[in-house]
Amino acid sequence: MRLLVIDDEAKIADFLRRGLESAGYAVDVATDGQRAIDFLYGTNYDLVILDLMLPDIDGLDLLKKIRNRKVSPPVLILSARDAVDDRVKGLEFGADDYLVKPFAFVELLARARALLRRGQPMPERLQVGELSLDCIRRKVVRAGETIELAPKEFSILEYLMRNRGRPLSRTMIVEHVWDMEYDGLTNIVDVYIRHLRAKIDERFPVKMIHTVRGVGYMLDAPERAGERGEMAPDTAEQTTEA
Repeated sequence: MRLLVIDDEAKIADFLRRGLESAGYAVDVATDGQRAIDFLYGTNYDLVILDLMLPDIDGLDLLKKIRNRKVSPPVLILSARDAVDDRVKGLEFGADDYLVKPFAFVELLARARALLRRGQPMPERLQVGELSLDCIRRKVVRAGETIELAPKEFSILEYLMRNRGRPLSRTMIVEHVWDMEYDGLTNIVDVYIRHLRAKIDERFPVKMIHTVRGVGYMLDAPERAGERGEMAPDTAEQTTEA
């Protein structure tokens, strides 16, 4: 999921970016209203975190612009304006939630996740065969065994499970999880897939993460995966994208 943080305080914006990325989200940061508008008209975001006090445009005016778009993401206002009138006005202008600075990051993260659940028709729990993933509690279980994953590993596994049975290229995985362009030279996806296989597949007789020759990787239940003739052996790590 991709989030946009709009805040002119560089330290707060960087703090939010690092915290949200650690939680598995792709994050863009805009430090003024015009930059935010450029981002909003160039990218579809799942959530916007908006400070009201921007250097070039009032945050409520920017909120109006967001709400006037055909596709309008949930908006969480994060502001030092703590008067009741300010909070009421923000919600009346179309904000989905309002959090006052200073704030606890765990609370912001909980509110962000609640808005993402509300705005996304996707299931909160994914199940592929004996493998389950709880998107809210960020818990992964296979055959009754809890598996601990790092944030990026969790994001990759979630992406694979949401696209069950669909081969995903390295480019698709990098752009979804890291929010950057894939130059074809880095093996970062292969490294993380190796980590995932060690945790998800290594201790189990039937493998679920598969290499698809000429494409990338795919996750599927054993009964379906075995029917696909285009897959390479599970031990294959190096493939060439089409």
